[in-house]
Amino acid sequence: MKHILIAVFVGAALLLGNSSCATVPTEPLGEGELRLLRINVPEHGNLVVNMFYTADISFEADGKPEISRVICYCSGEGPYYYKIRDITYGSPGSFTIDFSAPEAGSQRLECYADYVRDGKRRRTNSVFSHFFGISD
Repeated sequence: MKHILIAVFVGAALLLGNSSCATVPTEPLGEGELRLLRINVPEHGNLVVNMFYTADISFEADGKPEISRVICYCSGEGPYYYKIRDITYGSPGSFTIDFSAPEAGSQRLECYADYVRDGKRRRTNSVFSHFFGISD
């Protein structure tokens, strides 16, 4: 019975882990604005607890805003602060963060970024993805 439940959870995680969601406004970007589009979690969403993984976050921006950090919540727990790496500007742009699954089971990773616009710190919209934490 335990193996069947694990198989059901892993299957659900695979379906949910392959997609990410965002509440993306449809209006045009303002001058210097940054908008997150999606977050992609690796390993088809099956992550070993306490191992670090690289998540890709795509965005659109007016210009090249300075992104200072990414703030994430994992199933409501957090905030967890991450440095961005490998930023590329374009249409869309992207950057990566290194994160880990904090516990076993189905998880929701929700993230937003802090950036500088008009000399002031601003916050982007949030994007989220689901994954399944697996005990090692």
